[in-house]
Parts: sequence; structure tokens; C-alpha cells
Amino acid sequence: MTPDELAGLRLRPAIRALVVDPADRVLLVRFEFTAATVWAPPGGGIEPGEDPIEALHRELAEEIGLVDAEIGPVLWERTHIVKMGRWDGQRDRVHLVRCAELDPEPQMGWDRLRAENVHELRWFSLDDLDAVPLGPRLRFAPLELAEIVRHVLVVGPPDEPFVVVNRPEG
Repeated sequence: MTPDELAGLRLRPAIRALVVDPADRVLLVRFEFTAATVWAPPGGGIEPGEDPIEALHRELAEEIGLVDAEIGPVLWERTHIVKMGRWDGQRDRVHLVRCAELDPEPQMGWDRLRAENVHELRWFSLDDLDAVPLGPRLRFAPLELAEIVRHVLVVGPPDEPFVVVNRPEG
């Protein structure tokens, strides 16, 4: 999509983190939707008037129990075009967050997380990411997640954030 086409859409602002532990594993969240299971980095919407970094700290505490995280550079920006209530899609900015070994424990509780379609938190090595049997009913968000993670872990963070646009299939 061109910038002009995106300009006409109502995109929900969101913030996420690629959380990486000392073993270079990444923590992903499993979302269960009617059409598919999606593994994505933790994070979520930025509330009106909320600073994006404050929003990321809030989301990391609520979703995975990580408090006082050191927020690193933006790794990628993703625009996902899909109807979500009053929104036409979502625009994510994803930061690198390195942390000590962590047993994720959401502060908001599993009942609330499940109400938001979150059903699991899991650490993935690069080999684990490569072994996920992706298809129409199981995917990463963004679709290029494994390639981006590999670049970040092997080469390092990009000089400029990667730009990803995912559209509905079909």
C-alpha cells in the first residue's frame, strides 16, 4: 500500500517489544482468533494521551510481568490492515528489550488476557521459530518475524527500523 492509501485509514497506534533473554530466546504471545492462531511480540494499544514508552512499560508489566524494562531501539514498524471494531488496522512500533531470565507472570491475570485472545506466553530459540509449522491457520505477526529475529540476533539491530505492511489474505 502506498503512503496515500494508508493515510486514509484509521490505524490504532500500538507498541510492542521483542523481549530477548540471555540465551537469545524471544518471548512471544499466542493469540487465538477465529481464523488463526498468531504468535506475536508482547505489547498492545497506546491509550489516548499516553506516551509510547510509558505504554510499552505498562503493556510489558500487564502481559508478561516485566517491570522497569530497559527499552532499546525500534527494530521494526508494522502496519497491519484488518478490520478491528472502529479501526481499519494497527500500526506497531517494536522495540528491542533485553532482560534477565524471566518466568513470565502477567500482572493483569489470565482471565483478562484470555478476554483479549491471549492464551500462552512462550520463549522461542531461533531453531524453535524455524520449526513452527506455519500456514493459513498458524502464523507469526509479522509474517516475517523469524527472519527479522534472526537478523537482530545474528547481525544486530538495524540502523533504521524495518518497515512491514501486512494485508489481509485473499
